[in-house]
Amino acid sequence: MKRGRIGGVVNTQAAGVRPPSRIDIQRNDLFTPEDTFELFQCKDISYLPAMMETPKAQLLNDSDSYGIFPESADSSNIQSEYEVADPYTLAPNTQEAQGVYVGVIRASTNSSIPPIRTQVYKRRWYILLVYSIMAGCQGCAWNTWGPIAASSEEAFGWDDADIALLSNWGPISYLASSAIFAWIIDVKGLRTAMVITGFLITAGTGIRCITSEPPYVKWTVNIGQCLNGLAGPVAMGLPPVLSSTWFPTHERTTSTAITLIFNYGLLAVSFLIGPYLVSDKPPTNSTENNAGFSDFLGSNHTVVVDRIDKERKEIMFLLYVEFGFVAFVYLLVLLYFPAKPKIPPSTTASIARMKFKTGFIKLLKNSKFWIICLTYGLSLGIFSAWQSVLDVNLKPHGISENEAGWIGFYSTVSAAGACLFVGRFADVYTKHMRLFLLVLYTGASLAMAWFILLINGYIPESKVSLYVSVILSTVLITSTPALYYEMTCEITYPVAEGITNLWLTTINNLGGLLFLFVQMIPNIGTVWENWCVIGAMVACIPVLCTFKERYNRLEVDEEGENQT
Repeated sequence: MKRGRIGGVVNTQAAGVRPPSRIDIQRNDLFTPEDTFELFQCKDISYLPAMMETPKAQLLNDSDSYGIFPESADSSNIQSEYEVADPYTLAPNTQEAQGVYVGVIRASTNSSIPPIRTQVYKRRWYILLVYSIMAGCQGCAWNTWGPIAASSEEAFGWDDADIALLSNWGPISYLASSAIFAWIIDVKGLRTAMVITGFLITAGTGIRCITSEPPYVKWTVNIGQCLNGLAGPVAMGLPPVLSSTWFPTHERTTSTAITLIFNYGLLAVSFLIGPYLVSDKPPTNSTENNAGFSDFLGSNHTVVVDRIDKERKEIMFLLYVEFGFVAFVYLLVLLYFPAKPKIPPSTTASIARMKFKTGFIKLLKNSKFWIICLTYGLSLGIFSAWQSVLDVNLKPHGISENEAGWIGFYSTVSAAGACLFVGRFADVYTKHMRLFLLVLYTGASLAMAWFILLINGYIPESKVSLYVSVILSTVLITSTPALYYEMTCEITYPVAEGITNLWLTTINNLGGLLFLFVQMIPNIGTVWENWCVIGAMVACIPVLCTFKERYNRLEVDEEGENQT
């Protein structure tokens, strides 16, 4: 008796199996790609993703309701019978029966199911562009305050804890909305998720523009950061869903990398546009040296007040610019952003995923997923949080806001280019993602060690060395998300990509949140931050060395392509 994987593509043309085969489905059974079932005879290829939708027994010829076959396949020649041990009728939307369902599946030996029809649309690049810019706007709005921390503190009477809280709203709000958006993405589709996300980002950036007067500005800015953070799950977790929905197999990692490029690009802009539009606070020692002469003339207070008033106006202009750009991009989303193409781009794009609840439970039991989730979440979450407060970290070493902004800009621009290279490389040389991750993590750990030696005075410090060490560590570690996203989708398939990656990025935000909460402890300093970052990186290396990667989704697509 021929046996095969559930949810996969099975070629039984030469199997010579005897119909009928029997499938015993017990209530509350959950099937995974490792489970096997007895096949029925068929001339060509067959898809049985509905067997993953247990415990409800389903009519196998109801392809529209249950996704037994892709829309492009003809399932009219498939027959099915059910023998039920209770009086309930096995029809859609009826109450589930208790006990065991015994299904007998038969197919004619001369039946022919045509290969799946796939098509790639040019508009996929426009869809990718609009999403990428919107996601980048979310990251840019989140990073508004770090690059202008000193000026904001003087203008509004804030301190480092206030700046850290503004950054904290990103992961806090993310944790609050991730489960809801996971359901929206998988059940309602990409368009609904993007419309809601765009509204949250637009509302968040708009509320920040209401006032610049303390103490009200603290409320409006925090509310705005909170709303913007609620949009984080779609901004961070949607790329793999978008790539699997619109892009063919050999472009998936590349398209995911492109979304990250725009995210990094607009993040880089935030490091520049803030210090460019907002004047840097004068050095403390300069103010002190001139204090006596200014007080003698009675003008020191006036100068400070004028400077604060100027800083507030410049900060508000920055907020207006960000709001205007976000509103324009949101208009593009409202005008045209379809949920999916009419014809799928790949075999797996046409196959139904597990239902939300079933997939969620299965994901929690997947040990391989949790290994990748913790590796990615803690290392990237901590590093992203560290990068968002880079100005605070470098301030004790004489690095101004403007210089810290340029370091952040060069880092993220370089990371964007490296991310595209790594993504394209992974698409060309498939099934080697773990090796690529090991190389990147090793290099990032060495670069971060160099930075720590410089910042702590173990080796001679120079601005050039600081620039290079930060840029190098950023480029290497931030080239990994596209690999993580796609590798996680591979090992968890057929769980829906939306659930998988929102869990992945939730752990990422949790790691960043813990980092920023520790930073809010009074007088804790900044020395611990660098050691925390390198510790998270180094801890991932032995885990990746022992991890056994799998490519469930890719194997299904490759088998499907071989049939066409």
